Amino acid sequence: MDYKKSGNAKVGKNAPRHSEHNAKGSDKNPFGKGSDKAALLARMKAAAESKKSHD
Repeated sequence: MDYKKSGNAKVGKNAPRHSEHNAKGSDKNPFGKGSDKAALLARMKAAAESKKSHD
């Protein structure tokens, strides 16, 4: 076989096959938007309180 004519190995493009629907920087998940941990904590406390009163 004549390896001289086979050419170089193909270099990977290192690109994703598709774009994620909630990728960073998109409309749904813009850059600089901090996570609202206070709201999450309030929901968790409310859920714990309702579970405690339910028992």
